[in-house]
Amino acid sequence: MCGIAGILAFTEAAPPQPDQLRAMCNAMFHRGPNEEGTDITKGVGLGMRRLSIIDLAGGSQPIFNEDRSILCVFNGEIYNYRELRQRLEGRGHTFSTNSDTEVIVHAYEEYGDTFPVHLNGMFAIGLHDTRQKRVLLVRDHLGIKPLYYARRKQHLVFGSEIKVLLASGLLNKELDIDSLSQFLAWEYVPAPETLLKNVKKLEAGYLIAINMDKQDVSLKQYWDIPPAEELSLTDDEWFERIDSLLKTCVTRQLVSDVPLGAFLSGGVDSSLIVAAMGSAKTFSIGFDDPSYNELNWANTVAKHLGVSHTDEILSPDILTLFDHLLHFMDDPIADFSIFPTYLVSALAKKYVTVSLSGDGGDELFGGYETYIAQMRAAQYSLIPSFIRRKVLEPSLRAIKPRAAKKGLINKARRFVEGAGQPENLGHCRWRIFAGQLQQAALFTPEALSQIETPVDAHVSRLFALAADRDPLTQCLYVDTKSYLCDNILTKVDRMSMAVSLETRVPYLDPELVGLAFSLPARLKVSGNTTKILLKKVAAKHIPQQCVYRPKEGFSIPIKHWLTTTLKPLMEELLSEKTIREQGLFAWNTVQSMKSEHLQGKENHSHQLWALMMFHAWQRRWLKG
Repeated sequence: MCGIAGILAFTEAAPPQPDQLRAMCNAMFHRGPNEEGTDITKGVGLGMRRLSIIDLAGGSQPIFNEDRSILCVFNGEIYNYRELRQRLEGRGHTFSTNSDTEVIVHAYEEYGDTFPVHLNGMFAIGLHDTRQKRVLLVRDHLGIKPLYYARRKQHLVFGSEIKVLLASGLLNKELDIDSLSQFLAWEYVPAPETLLKNVKKLEAGYLIAINMDKQDVSLKQYWDIPPAEELSLTDDEWFERIDSLLKTCVTRQLVSDVPLGAFLSGGVDSSLIVAAMGSAKTFSIGFDDPSYNELNWANTVAKHLGVSHTDEILSPDILTLFDHLLHFMDDPIADFSIFPTYLVSALAKKYVTVSLSGDGGDELFGGYETYIAQMRAAQYSLIPSFIRRKVLEPSLRAIKPRAAKKGLINKARRFVEGAGQPENLGHCRWRIFAGQLQQAALFTPEALSQIETPVDAHVSRLFALAADRDPLTQCLYVDTKSYLCDNILTKVDRMSMAVSLETRVPYLDPELVGLAFSLPARLKVSGNTTKILLKKVAAKHIPQQCVYRPKEGFSIPIKHWLTTTLKPLMEELLSEKTIREQGLFAWNTVQSMKSEHLQGKENHSHQLWALMMFHAWQRRWLKG
């Protein structure tokens, strides 16, 4: 696990300087505190920071092929590197280390630009072919590891984090208001855009091929979620296939030369990962608010599986923590769960260097309540419009949000809010927090004039790409390619690497992804039940009461904290002076949202938190 960086200087540009590369590497020291490596050859500078996981003594980067004509820097892990190495050695390639990194340069020699399809792992790669004067930038199949890039006149810069690109000194910092609209709608900016103009995210399953002489930059997709394979399996056979392959994928990801553990919430996804590990060190955290504390479930699972479990109930200094985490939010997301993800990562880092996570299970096997909401929306639409508009919805809005995390009232209010969004959003109606109408009131006219992209643009594009799949699988495809990649995996990468902890996600093994997307929809969601087959698999390994319980999600009581601990921060970041001077948002709308939330009339926590995160990001990364 590392962080990577690079500067490409085309024909007329000044070549990369050692000090530039060193500054870029220093900006991501937290990603790789063990070692630094750089190389500058023929106008291409590559740099990296290493967190040593495999071949601790011999895996230094950049790493070269036999005649040193091909070199690469790499962030991630290649889980099938031993099999690949054996195959490549059989083809005449000679290896000089035991590192998984080295298979990359030899695989490129053997397979050319198609080499990423042979890799099973999580990776962001910068590869320089000095003879062909070519550079390849590659991101893994599902987007587990990040990779950013920017073209600036005669230079192209890339790195694992935006701060790495900024440290090159080659970029101007300019807000992209069009992307800000997306951020406020979804709590993240959908790839390939970012909040900075000209800075892009390389999308999952894509590579960039760069010809240095011709100054040609070509974007190519090398992998996508495959179409469903027609498998004539009984339900019992599906059960055995999923159970067996999940075990295989977890075992595949246990390769490590340093201590390894797992996050354990006590839910289906993380519990199945731990069950497949055998003996393990596991970690979980909780908060004083019982609605946000699942430690009893985690402890029940840990005791049942006989693993070594460590947990903590925390009362964090949230203001200090917020300021600290902003350093890792140069590409911000407004997901509340950055806090517990960071805290459980910090706990795990005390004992291990690698931790397995259950992320991806919901997207592959149908775990979100939004899928049920989408099915219920058709029934809801059968109620006469005047009853919905004049009776049901006003009645629900008149009831104040409940203090609990979820509950019937809160769910009903959220369902009605989502149902009021455009139907073309599908199940994403219940993911959006500031749609077109809300943004029309939130942005100033001047800001609105600079917003060109509809808030549903990326969702519509992904639904179109999945149009030949069944309705539920379309939803899973959209979530896997957007919400999972641009929010969940970004959060996990940032917060775990903030403490130099490598996090692995066995559910996102491409082999398991392919099988899961072939699983019939009836074995994923039906009626009010989600993850039907995966829960049956889980019930084989952990207590049933841990399997068939309401889904909680990994979050914090931020809606309460905004009225107490975080209120001073909200008032500072969203003050009238700040809002008016900035000129992006309508003060009356912001003031109304704050007032309604503080009085308990509405739960505007998501919208307010997104605004706070943006203003804090702007102050630190755009102006600071």
